[in-house]
Amino acid sequence: MKKMPFGGSRRRERSVEIATNGVPAPGGLARMARFCEKSLREAGFSGWNVSILLCSDERITALNHRYRRRREATDVLSFPEEDGRTGEPVAGDIAISLDALRRNAAEFDVPENDEMKRLLVHGLLHLAGMNHGRGTGGVMLALQERLLDTLQSEKVFRETRK
Repeated sequence: MKKMPFGGSRRRERSVEIATNGVPAPGGLARMARFCEKSLREAGFSGWNVSILLCSDERITALNHRYRRRREATDVLSFPEEDGRTGEPVAGDIAISLDALRRNAAEFDVPENDEMKRLLVHGLLHLAGMNHGRGTGGVMLALQERLLDTLQSEKVFRETRK
């Protein structure tokens, strides 16, 4: 088993664990975990073991530099348990910068709830082995949009800003 960047637990076949680092925990973490589970089921996966870290730009910049050699903040990073794998189960770690989430929501004039769902689904699809680079990228982004459309009424956390 590959060492995970922030030590996600791999106890059960179907778990979503959420932690925070350097940011206050938003309300609704249980709803966020349920949203991830619904997204994975809707995408056709039956097994998953996912850890999600909600953090600041400072923390995600450090992770981005350490694992991707990029000294900049990003909105979401995914660390699959096994590089290059596709299929079942979906396993690994996702880091989301709440600072970047707020900037994205303001820039694209969308509710923070919708932006969080987009970042979660995007990260989950990367854990499933999908990529949005050249060639097959359209498949990943099409599935992402289908999932977001299907789950559009879901609330994942209490918003603090518009």
